[in-house]
Amino acid sequence: MLNMMNMDVLCIRRWPGFLVAALLLLLPAVAGAKNIYKYQDENGIWHFTDRAPAEEVPFETVYMEREPEPRIRLRQEGSKESPVYLVFNDFWGPVEIELKLLDAVNVLSEPPLPARFIVPGQQERTLVGLGPLDPGRSYQFRLGMSSVPGRPISQPVDNIVVLPPFADGEQFPVSQGFQGVKTHTTTDSEYAIDIAMPVGTPIHAARAGIVMDVEEDFNRGGANLEKFGDKANHVRILHDDGTMALYAHLDLASVNVRPGARIRAGEKIARSGNTGFSSGPHLHFAIQQNIGMELISLPFRFRATDGEPLVPRADQLLQGSPGNY
Repeated sequence: MLNMMNMDVLCIRRWPGFLVAALLLLLPAVAGAKNIYKYQDENGIWHFTDRAPAEEVPFETVYMEREPEPRIRLRQEGSKESPVYLVFNDFWGPVEIELKLLDAVNVLSEPPLPARFIVPGQQERTLVGLGPLDPGRSYQFRLGMSSVPGRPISQPVDNIVVLPPFADGEQFPVSQGFQGVKTHTTTDSEYAIDIAMPVGTPIHAARAGIVMDVEEDFNRGGANLEKFGDKANHVRILHDDGTMALYAHLDLASVNVRPGARIRAGEKIARSGNTGFSSGPHLHFAIQQNIGMELISLPFRFRATDGEPLVPRADQLLQGSPGNY
């Protein structure tokens, strides 16, 4: 479940007359496995391929285990002596980037670092150019990069009221409320809640917005944080006020909405599951905000069936509410 990214990106040493470069791209592993499509042609021959067949051909999908793909990608342009670094934001919404020079010797940067940048969704931006402060001397550096989804908003948004994230008429218990001590001990999850529900329960948008990110390729879960911590299927939706809703631990290949789509409150977006760091089937739901290179969760209330705002509490039985909000 990608919230924030920190990378130690590049180490370069340059000496007069020759170049020694050690590329230390410590990025999350790019996916090496693709889903496999199985289908039978008109001659009865079975085919197995990583490319989906034509729409009129019946097929089965075999989902392959893989590593999460990085949503923020750094690349280098320019000359070896004066490199320029660009970042592509693969989210469908803005991201804040911070660049820092680490272990820098005789380095000049334009703009001066550290610096923060806002990169819009699905765009690439040139961020910084580097070179020697004294061209007659060698220089070296490491470039540190961090990122947080969402545009920075200095003050936490308050008075947030949303729909329960499931269908009208359904009811499910809150298994972990605000400031839960079991697993919600970080700022980005302090005001998250867990809603216990069977695998395959339809999940509906609590609020209208733009689908900022989708992950639905993981098929396992467990209580091992190191093994499963970044493997929760999820949908992140960006709201008009800059906050974001996170719906996590979704079922394999269950998302109904595409990245970049605008959806309405109450619209079905996925099915619940038990993927990632999870000890049992449930939905992890949070409203989050970037307050300036820090992702925090925000208190919120659900609109109850009588129309009144309701603060979710542990062991409370939530009921779905009708209508858009």
